Amino acid sequence: MELIYGIKDKPKFGKVILFAFQQLLAIMAATIAVPAIVGNGLTASAALFGAGVGTIVYLLFTKSSSPVFLGSSFAFIGSMLSAFAGAASVQIGYWGLIIGALMAGLVYVIIAIVVKFCGVAWIDKLLPPVIIGPTVSIIGLSLSANAIGDLMKSSVAGGNEKIALICGLTTLAVTMLASTYGKNIGRLIPFILGILAGYALASVFALIGNLTDNGALVVINYDALKAVKGFFALPKFTFVLGGTECLKNISGTYILTIFAAYVPVAFVVFAEHLADHKNLSTIVGKDLLKDPGLTRTLLGDGVGTMVSTLFGGCPNTTYGESIGCVAITRNASTISIWGCACLCIIFSLISPVVAFLETIPSCVMGGVCIALYGFIAVSGFKMFQQVDLNKNKNLFVASIIFITGVGGMVVSFGTVQIRTVACALILGILANVMLSGEKD
Repeated sequence: MELIYGIKDKPKFGKVILFAFQQLLAIMAATIAVPAIVGNGLTASAALFGAGVGTIVYLLFTKSSSPVFLGSSFAFIGSMLSAFAGAASVQIGYWGLIIGALMAGLVYVIIAIVVKFCGVAWIDKLLPPVIIGPTVSIIGLSLSANAIGDLMKSSVAGGNEKIALICGLTTLAVTMLASTYGKNIGRLIPFILGILAGYALASVFALIGNLTDNGALVVINYDALKAVKGFFALPKFTFVLGGTECLKNISGTYILTIFAAYVPVAFVVFAEHLADHKNLSTIVGKDLLKDPGLTRTLLGDGVGTMVSTLFGGCPNTTYGESIGCVAITRNASTISIWGCACLCIIFSLISPVVAFLETIPSCVMGGVCIALYGFIAVSGFKMFQQVDLNKNKNLFVASIIFITGVGGMVVSFGTVQIRTVACALILGILANVMLSGEKD
């Protein structure tokens, strides 16, 4: 793919702000969704702040050579819920989140040390294109149901799903047209244009619905904006919510519970880390596992997760939405990622901005996500297009990954849950090892 802006290119300041805001819109929905699902006092503003700080840590470790944003990880939702379920109090639960993130981050640090001394050849052998390609595709395909669900979902009870669908498809159409036919800056900010178009249309429907007392036309919820009472507000950081008085009440049993909930998932997310960076490598035309190197990306991701959780409660992961944004806009400049991280921190302190982002209708974000998730899936297909599927081994490995991934396979061991992408990847690796003796 021919890039408009390369990794080290520096667009003008005005463009950087636009590109950064576009990245923010791409990652925002998922980043603030995790604290909303987990609850227990976790907030969207704290999650945004944590994601911004975590991404800055990642960029520092990778010497600004890997253009990807780190946001709240869905893979750790079960682990986060376990931290509260196993805690004697909510305050201990907050410290459980922090302790769990430290454990997960240490897994990355340990793997990074192994890679430093043993190299990455073993990873290439363990994860050849016939495995990593379908796995990347599954990352996008496994999210497709979420995108379609949002596309037809109203943000207000009683809103008509057909109205939501119209707003979502309008968002998608404007995004596609801007990306394909746009000139100059228009081609570089298709998501901003698409979201603004969908938001405006939803607002028009809401205005008509309120004037005619027809609730079916209202699919956008402005409650978050109505609830704003001030301009600046410091997010409720996790370490502040936890306090210090409860630390003496944390038991050894609770620590083991956190270990069992977080560490296995960390190994799973490591596989996603590999898949995302291989995918991003094909987009930017540079092997990121060699430069800046897997050791640096792992350290950035691991330490970034520790720092992010200290503030926002949510462990981080490299975001497919961010990679999809790079692919569609062909802008790989890490200055845009720096800008997005800074905007996350700044916006998390400005109450009206956080509220506005929360009012973007689900259907509008669904329209955007169809493109984002679709590009992730297609990128995976491109990664293994040279694989010889006439060989039974390759055919079985790819088939197993696709079917278990698209089928949504999830395996639970107590409170520990191995999610779809991880299940597909693990089975693919096992199948590849079992059939490795096939002769040409």
